[in-house]
Amino acid sequence: MKKTEIKKVAQVYGTVLAMLAIIIIFGILRPAAFLTVKNFINISRQMAALTVVSIGATMVMVVNEFDLSVGSMASLGGVMAALMAVAGVPVGLSFLLTILICMVIGLVNGFIVAKFRVLSFITTLGISTILDGLIYRLTGGATVFENIPPTFTWLGTAKIVGIPFLSIIMLIFVLVFAFFMTQTPAGRKMYAIGGGEEAAKIAGIAVGKYKILAFVLCAALASGTGIAVASRVGSANTSAGAGYFLQSYAAAYIGCTVSRQGIPNVAGTFVGAAILSILANGLTILQMPSYMQDIITGIIIVVAVIAQKLGRGDAK
Repeated sequence: MKKTEIKKVAQVYGTVLAMLAIIIIFGILRPAAFLTVKNFINISRQMAALTVVSIGATMVMVVNEFDLSVGSMASLGGVMAALMAVAGVPVGLSFLLTILICMVIGLVNGFIVAKFRVLSFITTLGISTILDGLIYRLTGGATVFENIPPTFTWLGTAKIVGIPFLSIIMLIFVLVFAFFMTQTPAGRKMYAIGGGEEAAKIAGIAVGKYKILAFVLCAALASGTGIAVASRVGSANTSAGAGYFLQSYAAAYIGCTVSRQGIPNVAGTFVGAAILSILANGLTILQMPSYMQDIITGIIIVVAVIAQKLGRGDAK
């Protein structure tokens, strides 16, 4: 096989092959604990929240922006939904209102970035700090767990034919957003903006409008993630979403390596979330210290960014 052919195979299948290699390694090291149907179902439930918030990060990356508030948005989503449910608001309505409120915050993020052309990481870092303060004001820094109605936990604990409901929702979201980004005019326009903002403007695309849309979708998905996590554990921790910031962008950057063009894509992000979740699960089974996961995740991000540049031909 020629060098160019090997490169093409690596670009198209390398990330998936890497995921299979990770599964094989953990399967060899701990076959009785890792290679079980129960464990893979557990992995699917664990990766559901990460996949959803990572799709949100992907939406923003597609238009060449970043949202550093995804972690705080997820924490706020869980806290607000739990507080509303405790206050007597019907659970379904508390979920809906929380997502709508967070979408408004996403709208603010997008408006500031699009209208005033402020760097997105500065804007969203400031908004993230505001959200952290708001969360503390709402909870006093304490976990919300008292008087949470039993119905609040249904979303995170329900199963359909033995499959976690969260896993089913994850697959639906992957399919819906993959279709949205590749088969709808809005998705294609967002990719056009990411390919070149000035060229998109010349083509008549309302760049500001679609950047705002990306931030609104990101906020909705991040808050939904926080709700799902709170529902799964039956409580809302004020910092529950903190870990999702790094993880979500790691999944999105890994996902870029699935595309030969090195661009963000929903299917790739799903693979990236799967890789991170399998790693976390396998390292836990191997009783590795938690800091090892952080080190490995950081290494993966650096490698994924380099691979993305190579895929897009940016590296010299």
